[in-house]
Amino acid sequence: MAQLASPISSPIQRMVDATNSANTPAFIACFTTNAYLEDWGRSFHGHDGVARWNTTDNIGKQAHFVATKEVARGDERVVTLVVSGNGYNGTSDIVFTLDGDLISRMIIS
Repeated sequence: MAQLASPISSPIQRMVDATNSANTPAFIACFTTNAYLEDWGRSFHGHDGVARWNTTDNIGKQAHFVATKEVARGDERVVTLVVSGNGYNGTSDIVFTLDGDLISRMIIS
């Protein structure tokens, strides 16, 4: 498993941990109630949207994440994730915006 030079932001780490443990309620709880999630142009809004994406593309596909790096870019955090499972497999930079201790925006492109 790759080691980070410094830990990733706690809301993002909780999202990674919830995904890896297939804990859907914990995954959804990582996001603000009005969160925006975009996956290659597909938009999902709020907890209902996050839950839909989780079912079709994340825990529903037995995804597993390994975070290898986080870079601050203004108010955003760009996290490099190695993804495996029964859906997408590969490495991707995902852009997060945090609101306190929750994720308000997650952009996959």
